[in-house]
Amino acid sequence: MSRFFYSLLLYVLLPFTPLKLLWRGMRQPEYRQHLAERYGFYATKPQQPVIWLHCVSLGETRAAAPLVQALMTQYPQHRILLTHATPTGREAGEQLFGDRVDRVYLPYDTPDAVARFLNHFRPAIGLLLETELWFNLIAGCKVRDIPLLLVNARLSEHSARGYGKVANLTRQGLQDLTAIAAQTEQDAARFRQLGAAQVTVCGNLKFDVQPPASANSAGVALRALFGERPVFLAASTRDGEESLILDALRQLQIPGLLTVIVPRHPQRFDDVAVLLQKRGLRFARKSSLVAPLPADVEVLLGDSMGEMFTYYAACDLAFIGGSLLPLGGQNLIEACAMGKPVLIGPHTFNFEQASEQAIAHGAGLRVMNPGELTQALQKLLSNQTMYQRMSVAAQNFSQSATGATGRIVALIDTYVK
Repeated sequence: MSRFFYSLLLYVLLPFTPLKLLWRGMRQPEYRQHLAERYGFYATKPQQPVIWLHCVSLGETRAAAPLVQALMTQYPQHRILLTHATPTGREAGEQLFGDRVDRVYLPYDTPDAVARFLNHFRPAIGLLLETELWFNLIAGCKVRDIPLLLVNARLSEHSARGYGKVANLTRQGLQDLTAIAAQTEQDAARFRQLGAAQVTVCGNLKFDVQPPASANSAGVALRALFGERPVFLAASTRDGEESLILDALRQLQIPGLLTVIVPRHPQRFDDVAVLLQKRGLRFARKSSLVAPLPADVEVLLGDSMGEMFTYYAACDLAFIGGSLLPLGGQNLIEACAMGKPVLIGPHTFNFEQASEQAIAHGAGLRVMNPGELTQALQKLLSNQTMYQRMSVAAQNFSQSATGATGRIVALIDTYVK
């Protein structure tokens, strides 16, 4: 596929995007806000030179936190602009940085919308987080001589095969990037196989993310509302996983166990509540929790945003969602940073190296199905010696690969004028 046909396809799909946004807005009203930005129209622009980072959603925004802080310190004369594709990413940016940064939506990747965005903000440099390859955006930066780096870059085998199906388009896009800062040697090799030239390995920013100062105290306060009972956290679960987890819990023999389920996407909070009702489980919502939980409450539905570190602080151990089904898994490093043993499913291609390292360090266990999840929970919650050993290993693992922020800032510094 050439970029011409790629753009033609986008223009064919463009008339349907308002319907898509309105449809999503039925479940998450924030999708109906700032619609003009999706097409490259913006109301205001910074008066300072702009350093622009694209953090598509929640996970990328959180991962970028140490990098954003470092850039604000390193370049005080510049204004940081965060672009997002989802309301949850935008909200996370507001929670993390307030008015110290600007936030807008990145437009759809049509040539005219990209031109409006780049001409409006005129960034001194652009940084794409993880695996955001937008080919007209890359070309637009190339034409305008705007350095554009792909940082904290990862590329699973699955994604590499997908990009390989449009090999010419991918090769040109990767070669037009100024540089790529890959997370691992495996990621770097896959980018090079697809045609990238300027690739270095800088590590994973997620290892540099620090828990908020209030996380431990907030976790202690939340745990006090649970009472004296073991607490299992199912973190960042995806559609279909909650049923599998509940199946595993049904076979468990742990008296008084409280399970906390935190769905990955806020629009699914009500769906999970319906599932719990259908299962006949007594549950409460975190958003309504003001008094100690009654002893017969079996599940707490974590229907709040921006509190994942608090949930980790309040639990005994955590299952990391997105991994029981072939969805690639979510970030396990945050749980380990709070000293919590982690359980992960068989599908962790989004965090391939981190998952293997966590297991190798003794910080995590892989479970292949709900039956193995039951067995692992039973073992860990019944064996205090094993639990303590994994808890210490989790903290050691989280501290084992820090430093990506400094390496990426050093790379950025060679291109900021």
